Amino acid sequence: MPTIEDFGSFKIYMYFGDHNPPHIHVVGPDFSAKIRIEDADLFAGDLPGKIARQARAYVGAHKERLMTIWQEFNG
Repeated sequence: MPTIEDFGSFKIYMYFGDHNPPHIHVVGPDFSAKIRIEDADLFAGDLPGKIARQARAYVGAHKERLMTIWQEFNG
């Protein structure tokens, strides 16, 4: 489970051999969620508002890079 980005209060991970749709995992000390790469929509779990905004903005700004990593890890 490679760490893609570390924001201090939470990390963004991507798992090897993960299921579709292409997504990232946002994990903090007392929360976790999945955000689709395609549209930066939260589709599983729950995040505090500020962290959700920050993680979704990150996905939106790095969509191409994240999709490249997804293809590398998940084919």
